[in-house]
Amino acid sequence: MAQNLAGYFVDLEAGPVEEDLKSPVLWLSHAHAMSESARVLLQGAPNLAAMPESVRGACHCQYHAVALMLVGYSLEICLKAILIIKKGIPAYQAEEKKHRHHNLGKLASFVPGLTAKDQATLQALSHFVRWAGRYPDPGLGNLSQAEEIFTLSEGHQVSAKELFTLAARIMAYSGNVIAEVSP
Repeated sequence: MAQNLAGYFVDLEAGPVEEDLKSPVLWLSHAHAMSESARVLLQGAPNLAAMPESVRGACHCQYHAVALMLVGYSLEICLKAILIIKKGIPAYQAEEKKHRHHNLGKLASFVPGLTAKDQATLQALSHFVRWAGRYPDPGLGNLSQAEEIFTLSEGHQVSAKELFTLAARIMAYSGNVIAEVSP
């Protein structure tokens, strides 16, 4: 339905085929939905009344980790949508396994003008997508990943404002790519 509303006819009664589900329209709208979900979470205040007072601070931090996970997922989906636009659906499908990961820095390698701080921000955000937004620890033998989040964010002085500016810049880049491939 999203494709039909965007002007790309799809027979809704026939059911989707793989190519339909790789539509950049669907991917970009999903990326925006996740980004908006994160925005709503971050603008609101969690109800922590059910939690014992002694753990509310930890829960509040975990609440923000979930929002950061959504920001990371929205960027991942946006970057994959850009790859679909750049390569075309058949070419993307042929190499899709190569892109089945959550390494935002690697996925964003084609985005022009990314600084070392941008790369560090994407690397830190990748941790929230892989585990920090989903679990309280990175798993057996991966304690260094928990330390890396702090090292990256503190070492590069990454602020929330800069994180969201970077996310907006990457998402806006999709418009440039669309303009490049449009006749």
